[in-house]
Amino acid sequence: MTEFASARVAVIGGGAVGVSALYHLAKAGWTDCILLEKNELTAGSTWHAAGNVPTFSSSWSIMNMQRYSAQLYRGLGDAVGYPMNYHVTGSVRLGHTAERLLEFRRVAGMGRYQGMDLDILGPEDLRGRYPFVETHDLTGALYDPYDGDIDPAQLTQALATGARQMGARIERFCPVTAARWTGADWVLTTPKGEVRAEYVVNAGGYYAAQVGALFGRRVPMMVMSHQYLLFDTIPELAQWSAEVGHKLPLLRDVDSSYYLRQEKMGFNLGPYENPCRAHWATPDDPVPEDFSFQLFPDDLERLEWHIADAMARVPLLEKASLQKVINGPIPYTPDGNPLIGPMPGVPNAFEACVFTFGICQAGGAGKVLAEWVTEGATEWDMWSCDPRRFTGWEDHDYCVAKGKEVYGHEYAVHFPHHAWPAGRMKRTSAVHDRTAALGAQFGPYNGYERALWYARPGDDTSEAAQRTWARQGPWAAAVAEECAAVRDACGILDLPGFSRFRLSGQGAAEWLTRQITGRLPGEGRLGLAYFADDKGRIVTEMSVARMGAEEFLLITAATAQLHDRGWLERHLAPGLSLSDESADWSCQILTGPLARAVLQAAGAEADLARPWLSHQAARIAGRPVWLARVSFAGELGWEIHTRPEDTPAVWDAVMAAGAPHGLRPFGMFALDSLRIEKGYRAWKGDLSTDYSVLQGGLERFVDWAKPEFRGRAALEAERQRGVAKRFCTLVIEPGEYDPPYMSTIWSGDQVVGEVTSAGWGHRVGACIGLGMLRADLNHPGQAVEVEVFGRRVPAVVQADGPLWDPKNERLRG
Repeated sequence: MTEFASARVAVIGGGAVGVSALYHLAKAGWTDCILLEKNELTAGSTWHAAGNVPTFSSSWSIMNMQRYSAQLYRGLGDAVGYPMNYHVTGSVRLGHTAERLLEFRRVAGMGRYQGMDLDILGPEDLRGRYPFVETHDLTGALYDPYDGDIDPAQLTQALATGARQMGARIERFCPVTAARWTGADWVLTTPKGEVRAEYVVNAGGYYAAQVGALFGRRVPMMVMSHQYLLFDTIPELAQWSAEVGHKLPLLRDVDSSYYLRQEKMGFNLGPYENPCRAHWATPDDPVPEDFSFQLFPDDLERLEWHIADAMARVPLLEKASLQKVINGPIPYTPDGNPLIGPMPGVPNAFEACVFTFGICQAGGAGKVLAEWVTEGATEWDMWSCDPRRFTGWEDHDYCVAKGKEVYGHEYAVHFPHHAWPAGRMKRTSAVHDRTAALGAQFGPYNGYERALWYARPGDDTSEAAQRTWARQGPWAAAVAEECAAVRDACGILDLPGFSRFRLSGQGAAEWLTRQITGRLPGEGRLGLAYFADDKGRIVTEMSVARMGAEEFLLITAATAQLHDRGWLERHLAPGLSLSDESADWSCQILTGPLARAVLQAAGAEADLARPWLSHQAARIAGRPVWLARVSFAGELGWEIHTRPEDTPAVWDAVMAAGAPHGLRPFGMFALDSLRIEKGYRAWKGDLSTDYSVLQGGLERFVDWAKPEFRGRAALEAERQRGVAKRFCTLVIEPGEYDPPYMSTIWSGDQVVGEVTSAGWGHRVGACIGLGMLRADLNHPGQAVEVEVFGRRVPAVVQADGPLWDPKNERLRG
């Protein structure tokens, strides 16, 4: 087949997201790019999208993305000379419960930090914004002045016009039917001929799985049926709009799960119903070869409750006649967030697909995707959307179950201690039956079920009880007892799912020392290592155990498996070997002042006098184990690493030996409390590319004597000019709630930082926040305030070090 075109980047898919990617690639200076669309632009989900453009999100990164979209769309038409219907109407988001109002206050605080003024309205204020709404049973509302709606086709065409003006190329009616990697670039087969591209982007929308299959990639997704209803003109609404000169704000009744938008002089009603319906999910309902500009048949029966509720909420809707029903496919990932970033395991390939809210996210997604391709990293940490957060175990049934769960709870509050029930028990540890019998209440970590806490007789273990922002949930007393056991005696935490990579080969040590900011441990030793990007930002944290002169075991978070493996593989020097041993091992943390006595009683064949940060091969109950003398809980302790087939025997021996010593199982909630007291950072919370290594307070892990390591130049420049903000520990006046992620830190009337982790420290008896604070205020004793659900709470900056056992005497014991 003859070559039809060549380009630096080929974007596959011509919806709003794909065209935005092309536009932003060209804007970044990569004008030699091509977009390939199997039909017309907008033929997929973009064609039937409602076109809402909210900025609201409980995710910091997704709020950033949506905020950028709204800003872009305001000036896009004028910038490219293409007329667009973009109505910035504002929105009211109704709340029926106190918990919902807390969510609104949290999001309003995040929005304020990002430069947006979102208001909390009382029921008595609501009719001033939306005169036709019934307010008798409401607790309040969130008003977002930046919300609105846009014509999706016009948006896409405006982006396409801008991309073409900058030199990018768009080929319609040009489906990609095959892909071949040459070792240097991609060759894509199309009916018009071959397209050769250095990079490819899957922007296939609800066809992303079919596009991904061309590259050997199984995309974790499913497709939902979503309906919205268009109602005809209502004279009273037309008269009101004429008098005031604008449309009604978009109304979202999130606790009843629908939006209601003024459409011309009628309404657009869009419910997210539960139960809901998946499409193309069974063998008797296969994905059609082409579904361009097509819809599903109307299916209104399952929407009856939502329609009736909307009419009761806005009685004006009862006067409208139903004009049209739109029922189209919308793709979902298992967590409802899109896929933006590197295509796992595939060279020079990226994803910008599976958007549930593609119109409001398209602008920001194009920016993020272009940064990934052209710079290798993004301005904002985008882990919430990174394709590598799914590691390959998510099968079809799981994707369907989770997609339906997300859709049916589209507007649900995401509480900090709540674990969603669908698609569970996909990955369990070798001693899951034992921990379950002890009362473990589980939550998934990269699919692995880990104990969150251990319920005692009489504790409320219902899912409903988890739906609270309050610290004192039904787990609180149990977690306090678990922390006390770790402090006073000994605790054991079953921790399946660690990501583990074995690095070996001549030159492995020299290569690894150039990848990390600090020093390598000696043989028989281990330590923390930080990987920076070229801008000096925190990419990841790994425990590095030196197994030999040129052999290392790298251990990292469960969810980091593909992220960290991809980073290592992308930079791996020729001749070195990197193997993924994540599935080959299990682990328990045994920690507390009596941990050594428990191991001795279990007959451990090991040198238990070896110091902190050492490791050794050993035996327990006659089974081989690998003991690492570390503890994320900040007490004397070991990680006991075993092969899964040996884990039950080792667990049973340790539990039996520990009983006389007060050994108690503990869960992830307790571990989080214990690690915050030690100032230990959590990946993709306290540790992310939103912060540099120096901002993260990790200078002790930087070896400035090394002539070369990744990020050194950027970190040296930052050190010379001074670090603008850096890691801090706060003791916060205790209230009913712990500060949620990205709670704002204030000094007077100025925003001076943010909280990245917070929780109750049971050993020190205080509410502790870890975060980032402006450097001139970051000194012990400084008084600041933390905004907790809209209320500013006094806090005091602590000395740079752990609040618990600041000299690590208990760890070294």
